[in-house]
Amino acid sequence: MGIMDGEGFSLPVVASVEVVDVVITFTDSAKAAMRAEFQGDEDSRVLVISAQSGGCSGYLYDMKIIEEPDDDLFQKLDVDGMTVLIHNKDSALLSGITIDFKDSLMGGGFQIENPNADRACGCGQSFG
Repeated sequence: MGIMDGEGFSLPVVASVEVVDVVITFTDSAKAAMRAEFQGDEDSRVLVISAQSGGCSGYLYDMKIIEEPDDDLFQKLDVDGMTVLIHNKDSALLSGITIDFKDSLMGGGFQIENPNADRACGCGQSFG
C-alpha cells in the first residue's frame, strides 16, 4: 500500500478567507514605543501585526519588526512614517483594533483592544 492507492495520503483543506480593508488605531504612547523599537530603521524595516492560532482563547497576537517582505498579500499602513503590515488572512480578525502601550512594573508593554473578539483571556494576549 502506498500513495498511489490513496491510503495514508490526504490533501490539506483550504478555507476561503474574508479580506477587509484594515483600520487600526494607535495611541500616542504606542507610536512613541514603536518609534523606540524601530531605532531609526523606519525606512528599511516594518512592523508586522498578525493573529496566530493558539492561546487560551483561540488566537494570539504577534508583533515583530522585520525587513519589508516583497509580498502582495499584506496591507500596508503608514503610522507617522512607520510602516505597519497586516496579512490579508488576518485582516478580518485585526481590523478595528486599538493598540496602546502601558509602561508599568506589572504587565507593561503593548496592549490590544479588539472589538471583533467574542472572548479574551485575562492576560490580554489571546482572543477568540
